[in-house]
Amino acid sequence: MSEKKISSSRKHHLKSLMLSIAKGILDEEERERAEDKRRHMAEHCPPVSMPRNMQELQELCREIHHKIDVIDEERYDLEMKVNKTNKEIDELKIKVQDLMGKFKKPVLRKVRMSADAMLKALLGSKHTVNLDLRANLKQVKKEVKEEDNLRDVGDWRKNIEDKSGMDGRKKMFEAEA
Repeated sequence: MSEKKISSSRKHHLKSLMLSIAKGILDEEERERAEDKRRHMAEHCPPVSMPRNMQELQELCREIHHKIDVIDEERYDLEMKVNKTNKEIDELKIKVQDLMGKFKKPVLRKVRMSADAMLKALLGSKHTVNLDLRANLKQVKKEVKEEDNLRDVGDWRKNIEDKSGMDGRKKMFEAEA
C-alpha cells in the first residue's frame, strides 16, 4: 500500500473540523446533563412551601429529619456493601496471585570476597588501587602504665570502707580540693 502524504493545510483543515465536531458533541452532552439534573431535582426535591405558623414549621422539621434518617441508613448500607466487595476483590486478587504459580526464593549463599575483589567486580578494570587498610593505620606505641598507682589503690573493699560514712565523704571532698 502506498501512503499518500497529506499537505499541512489539509491536515490543519481536518484537525479544525474534528475539533469543531468534538466541541459540538461536548456541548450537547453538557446540555443533556443539565436537563437530567433539573428533571431529577424536580422529581425528588419539590419546592418548599414556607409554613405560616409554628406547628406547621415543626411538622416540616420532623419530615426533613425523617428523610435525613432514611438517607443516612441507605448511605450506610451502600458503604458497607462497597467495603465488603472491596475486601472480596482483594481476597480474589490474592487467590489469583497464588494460583498463577508459586515463586520459590532461591537460597542465598555466602560469598567470601575481599574488598579489592568487590571493588574490581563493581568498577571493572578501572579499579587498580590496592585497598590495604592496615597499611594506612598509624603505628602507636603502647605506654607502660605505672604499677605503683595500682598498688596504692589496694583492695577495693578497703577503699569503700574508708569512704563510707560522713568521714569518708569529707575525705573525698578534701582529696578533690
